[in-house]
Amino acid sequence: MSKRFSATNGVLGLLCLMYFITYLDRVNIATAGAEIMRDFGMSKTDFGLILSAFAYPYAIFQVIGGSVGDKFGARRTLLACGVIWASATILTGMVGGLVSLFLARVLLGFGEGATFPTATRAMQNWTAPGRRGFAQGITHAFARLGNAVAPPIVAFLIYHFGWRTSFVILGAVSFVWVAIWWLYFRDDPSEHPAITEAELATLPPPRQVGAKQSVPWGALTRRMLPVTVTYFCYGWTLWLFLGWLPSFFKENYSLDLKNSALFASGVFFAGVVGDTVGGLLSDSILHRTGKVKLARLSVIVIGFLGAAASLAGVFMTRDLTLVALLLSSGFFFAELVIGPIWSVPMDIAPKYAGTASGLMNTGSAVAAIVSPIVFGVIVDVTGSWTLPFVGSIGLCLLGAALAFTMHPEREFVDPVTPPVGPAATVPAGE
Repeated sequence: MSKRFSATNGVLGLLCLMYFITYLDRVNIATAGAEIMRDFGMSKTDFGLILSAFAYPYAIFQVIGGSVGDKFGARRTLLACGVIWASATILTGMVGGLVSLFLARVLLGFGEGATFPTATRAMQNWTAPGRRGFAQGITHAFARLGNAVAPPIVAFLIYHFGWRTSFVILGAVSFVWVAIWWLYFRDDPSEHPAITEAELATLPPPRQVGAKQSVPWGALTRRMLPVTVTYFCYGWTLWLFLGWLPSFFKENYSLDLKNSALFASGVFFAGVVGDTVGGLLSDSILHRTGKVKLARLSVIVIGFLGAAASLAGVFMTRDLTLVALLLSSGFFFAELVIGPIWSVPMDIAPKYAGTASGLMNTGSAVAAIVSPIVFGVIVDVTGSWTLPFVGSIGLCLLGAALAFTMHPEREFVDPVTPPVGPAATVPAGE
């Protein structure tokens, strides 16, 4: 009982809730998209631009935010981020047209840009090295749960209160999380009133908030570049699904808002399973073999190849049920990638976990800028809702190949300080 409700699990639970809420606030606009386009007279290309607005500051603040999280700690950094993203969500319900909607989405991207790298900083202090895949997998599973429940929740709120009020309600929920986070979390686990000596013994030495840090930007960026490019390949498909899936079912199969939301939700639930399985599988391989490279890359490559094969099947049928199953399979395999690949920055650069994960997530953030716009343009020009998936298939195959350029078994050598990392706890074999 005490282990189940331990301080480490409490922190992990709060991070899971944050991932859930941030994705709920991030993808709610996809379900409201048809209503917004109708009210403001937008084309699909216009709406693709609105979807991408989130990603410009999101990309910029990946590295900056990760570095801030490393320096000032996750407690203060996520407090500031939460206030901004919650405010942006509420302001989205008050926009008057394309320009103000674009700016509200930019503010949301600014608020959420540092969240995942900073959460990785928190996990670095609060997670035993042998549970990193699980921690990253389960938190991202909650993100996909946010994806899954967003369509029916937002559709329900729109039906009863209108699309504007739906954003206000969701923003208020974010403010509740911010308050709980500030009251419960501590950057140094030893300062938490509920922590036990047994838990502390399993955790790595925490990096102290405010400790002087000179990030070796050039060397670290070069070291993380293969991971960043590989993650771009994953991010392309992710953002295509997040931005357009409800509209895909609604427009391509002439479904109403309720049924399109339900089909989209089913696909996203497959991602919840994929995130959880990927993290658990990666950790299991690590524990059995002691080989970090095998544990991370094997799951990542299987995920990319499975996603490519599943999405290829979408071009072979028009049957709604079969297409939904193929998209679910594609999203499941794509999400297998998450647990192991988010563990890679922690494996490579534990001292700079926030900064390194920010560098990696920049790949997905850049994909978030390009992918939604390309999808909207292709649909407007060709009238085909399936053609944009060609790019996803190609990038999944490329991602599988590029995964072999990552080397999580080789810890980043700090030009100033000797490395101290997971090899001391878990053998980092080939």
